[in-house]
Amino acid sequence: MSVAVRFCIVTVAVLVAALAPAVADDTPLPRPKPGAAKAVHAPWREPLSFREAAGAEFNSAAVTAEPSPCRTRLEKIAALSAMPRLIGPGICGGGDMVELEAVRLDKGRRIDIKPAPLLRCEMAEQFALWVRDDVTTRVAKNGLRLASVETYDDYSCRGRNRVFGAKVSEHGKGNAVDVRSLTFTDKKVAMLTDKTFAKDIRIDLHDSACARFTTVLGPGSDGYHEEHIHVDLAERRNGYRICHWNVLEPPPPPKPAEVAKADTEKPDKPEAKLDNPPEGPADDGPENAESKNVTGKPALADIAPSKSPRVEIALVEVPLPRPRPPVKHRKARARVHFPFNLLR
Repeated sequence: MSVAVRFCIVTVAVLVAALAPAVADDTPLPRPKPGAAKAVHAPWREPLSFREAAGAEFNSAAVTAEPSPCRTRLEKIAALSAMPRLIGPGICGGGDMVELEAVRLDKGRRIDIKPAPLLRCEMAEQFALWVRDDVTTRVAKNGLRLASVETYDDYSCRGRNRVFGAKVSEHGKGNAVDVRSLTFTDKKVAMLTDKTFAKDIRIDLHDSACARFTTVLGPGSDGYHEEHIHVDLAERRNGYRICHWNVLEPPPPPKPAEVAKADTEKPDKPEAKLDNPPEGPADDGPENAESKNVTGKPALADIAPSKSPRVEIALVEVPLPRPRPPVKHRKARARVHFPFNLLR
């Protein structure tokens, strides 16, 4: 290659390198997508006034010493404790909150709610009606008397399924309660998600809960409600309702062959030992005297050998491992010995 050609190539390369930044600066960047800006949450600060702390939906004109119509209705069918308005953080909290302790029945009976959930009055009223009219009546058809209902979670300011950053759960508004089990007067406990609990009862409780509440979550819903039932009164567009509670099938009964096999595998009971074992054979004369030792105990020759059952062991031919392929041995390299160390 001649010197002139090399000079032209170098000149073109220098010009391209010099013009590249200018071209890159003139290229317009794509517009950022709407909402792509990372949200920066302002640090929490203490509210400056009660109005700011109560929230924009708070109506001071509605504050009164008289109980709300909902609480008046609820006090007739349940034992409760009125709670003050819960405020924050964020959109958590709410007004007209009550702690539902028990549901009243006829003749002075009551169904305890343990632990007592903290709920909005409307949610507590529907839950009390469900326990009184649906749960208690349904289990009574099977001869069971309900004593108490075990809850799992109530008011809790958190995201859905306790996921950080998720949408605020209905638990954060006092609008949801989780139910785990039922306890009867005979001290028996039945989990609502237990497959061994009567399926006909679980089906009826499923239908009544889905008819009364707008959200019902249980086994098979989202993996977070496999051991309890979630119910709430969330409001959605066009009255949309969610009912995801799979009533699991009970386990099949054991087959007769399996029952017989289990009976045969049970260990035999050991024979009872006698407190006074029978004495040895009587001495009939000199013939027996020769076969006995000095102590008077029978000699070993007189003891009949015990007849133990013969156990036949089936021998199985175990195949031998395959022989290894022959290994090709490499010739050892000839070592060269130096009279001195070259590294020194």
